[in-house]
Amino acid sequence: MRSAPGVAAVRITTEIVNEGSAPVELRAVTSLATSIGVPADRLDLYAGQSQWLGENRWTGRPLRDAGLVDLGLAFHGQDQRGRLVRHGHSSWSTGGDLPVGMLVDRDTGRGWGWQIEHNGPWTWEIGERRDGPYLALLGPCDEPHQWGLTLRPGERFETVPVALVLADGGLDGVAAELTAYRRVLRRSRGDAAPVVFNDFMNTLMGDPTTERLLPLIAAAAEVGADVFCVDAGWYDDSTHWWDAVGEWRPSTTRFPGGLGEVIDAIRNAGMVPGLWLEPEVVGVRSPLAGQLPAAAFLTRGGAPVVEHGRLHLDLRHPAARAHLDGVVDRLVADFGIGYVKLDYNITAGPGTDAGTPYPGHGLLESGRAYLSWLDGVLARHPDLLLENCASGAMRQDYALLSRLHLQSTSDQQEFLRYPPIAAAAFLSILPEQAGNWAYPQPEMSDEEIRFTLTTGMLGRLYLSGHLDRMTGSSARSSPRRYAPIATCSRRSTRPPRSGPPAYPAGPTRG
Repeated sequence: MRSAPGVAAVRITTEIVNEGSAPVELRAVTSLATSIGVPADRLDLYAGQSQWLGENRWTGRPLRDAGLVDLGLAFHGQDQRGRLVRHGHSSWSTGGDLPVGMLVDRDTGRGWGWQIEHNGPWTWEIGERRDGPYLALLGPCDEPHQWGLTLRPGERFETVPVALVLADGGLDGVAAELTAYRRVLRRSRGDAAPVVFNDFMNTLMGDPTTERLLPLIAAAAEVGADVFCVDAGWYDDSTHWWDAVGEWRPSTTRFPGGLGEVIDAIRNAGMVPGLWLEPEVVGVRSPLAGQLPAAAFLTRGGAPVVEHGRLHLDLRHPAARAHLDGVVDRLVADFGIGYVKLDYNITAGPGTDAGTPYPGHGLLESGRAYLSWLDGVLARHPDLLLENCASGAMRQDYALLSRLHLQSTSDQQEFLRYPPIAAAAFLSILPEQAGNWAYPQPEMSDEEIRFTLTTGMLGRLYLSGHLDRMTGSSARSSPRRYAPIATCSRRSTRPPRSGPPAYPAGPTRG
């Protein structure tokens, strides 16, 4: 259990040590189990759900209405057997229910907030005993995650970290304390908060070429972007790269003068060059699929785990880690990139039974190996900025965000649908880490341009759009079209916000 001065929060793990002479079978271990100390009838529960294109959908409701039914426990003299439970599944830790929640006492405004800091499966549950409700926070369990562990004499096991905060002031007070805790958690990562231009969203959509990129680079620099990230497609000569990725070597047909020409143009324009990677996957058509040993991939029942035409690297294996180390080190050495967008568009299913009879434990180990790999990358390249993405925000957890600098909050392409996603993100992540896309386009009205920019400005402005068609000679004849973009970029480069989010109207009552 750890705490930090000035923050009403504790970070907790549980360690199990087998001090006996016989093996012990584990099926679930709580990181935290605590009573709340307030009658369930007085509590409101705030919880969220996400899915691709529809992240951060939070609701608030009385705990009794949420599913913790009053069963007259005192009369029966027993504790409740049911529970209100939320699970995260597989390796998309936030691809459904969110590992964050809050309970608030309606009478006093005092509240409890929690988060589970794991890049894999998790569980939180609220139940009721005769003395009142309790909260339990766990990583993977036997049900529904197929997790287990045989702990032999002398062996030890440590659970995933969780955090609990206590605050007055209702929802806003608890959100503020969680925000303060998250800032302490990632303090060692520094205050880097650049304005990033990424060529993907509603723009090149994974089909970059030198001819298309050079005008965008000039336009992004003109409006004040600090980073220009070349997104998907730079590593393949065709647009059919989905199941062929893995080597991460630049296409020669897309960039006749070499990718270095594009990178040099970014740097000469005064921006940091960045590239998109999906490091954990290898397409079934990639030469690498036959070059790496079979044990370098997740397997189940002796067969490789394949999802959507892709294999999944198992970073417990030294060959898998050496491959990814080589990719990042090569890109830094050859091109001097200073920014990497780390994407993740498949999941690992229940996990792997390689080295363990329990796929869920294999998934826990491989997820921890990915974190270790990230730590190694940052140790070798301390100035490298890393963005967290997984089909938008399907892996928006603080196992990763305590290490990484920016989180893409969604893949949502409709600018009118993005504001609720952007605004509610701050209940789960820091405002200065929330990369909210803004994608102004030449066909937009002035009001629509300001609308999408305002969405981006809610957190960390993350730009895209065909700015090349709105700047240069055309822009000089119509400066109002790009002036708001430049203004928002300048304001976003100021030091990160130190204040908490506020929700005067609260989330949806449901």
